[in-house]
Amino acid sequence: MIIRLYQDVKVTRPKTQSDEQVLEAALRLIHEHGPEALTFERLAKSCGLSGATLVQRFGNKARLKQRTLLHAWDGLDDKTRTLATAVPRTPAGAIELLVALSQGYGGIESYAQGLLVLREDLRDPMLRARGAAWKTTLCNALAACFAGTPGSPQDIGLLMASHWQGSLLWWSFDPTIEVTIYVDNSLIRFVAAITTAAARKP
Repeated sequence: MIIRLYQDVKVTRPKTQSDEQVLEAALRLIHEHGPEALTFERLAKSCGLSGATLVQRFGNKARLKQRTLLHAWDGLDDKTRTLATAVPRTPAGAIELLVALSQGYGGIESYAQGLLVLREDLRDPMLRARGAAWKTTLCNALAACFAGTPGSPQDIGLLMASHWQGSLLWWSFDPTIEVTIYVDNSLIRFVAAITTAAARKP
């Protein structure tokens, strides 16, 4: 946490901030105000470093935005791997994993801001590649949770991840309950349908 000390109209700035700390501050700006809010001026006020120092480190606004979103992907990758290791290798564990990932979406305003961030990801080939790699990691983790479920579809990981993303979108149109409750209920019905169909196979 960055502490600012105000004395008269002068601000005591920290002399050093790691790139990770700066990128965390940049990510907060994006999530709170949208990608276009990320400027060197606003980031300087947020993290306490001078604009000149930030330009020296990150070069230009486009590079700063890319570095920030790559940092966000790093965090999501770490969270996904940690959750995948912690949940049981069962269909219920797959639900637990996706519900836990849904906690980061917050309320509808936060989700809407997240869609603006997704637009930035889709515009950048490097960021799209990170998204594709995360999809593979997530789908493999979900599929591992169905390894002991006879008859489950070969692409169950992708099917469940796709259902999860769809449930988030449908929730956003009518966010009358918490997103995690909505997702949990939706995924429970999905898994019940899959396992029932698998049990009926001859």
